[in-house]
Amino acid sequence: MAPEQTISTDVTVIEGGKIIFSPDVIATIANLAASEVEGVENLSGTVAESISGMLGGKKSLTKGIKVDMSGEAAVIDISVVVKYGYKIHEVCRNIQTKVKSTIETMTGIRVSSVNIAVQSISFEKPAKAMPEAAVSEENTEA
Repeated sequence: MAPEQTISTDVTVIEGGKIIFSPDVIATIANLAASEVEGVENLSGTVAESISGMLGGKKSLTKGIKVDMSGEAAVIDISVVVKYGYKIHEVCRNIQTKVKSTIETMTGIRVSSVNIAVQSISFEKPAKAMPEAAVSEENTEA
């Protein structure tokens, strides 16, 4: 099995030590930041992640996120589902800004790019109409 890639940043000013971040930590921060952006329905993971979720597995906070280090900076790839009615390019730009800012603020790691792949558009499900009998019962009780 290949060793897990780690991302680290040196903290020489205060303690002279090293802080090491697992890619899952960076992916979790990216997931939470992207999920806060208006117009994002959810993040779209791999087929294996989808099957795991359907089988009752715990919700993955790294779903739809890939973290890669290139030199001294992180490259983040995000797969999203955007809500219908939003300007997709604006939602993506907001995701890029929010994810980059959040990761850099929380970890001190420089993010060189945040790449967005829009996997789908979600549509709101129409609200179920109440049966007429239930409506007439509510009106007679009032």
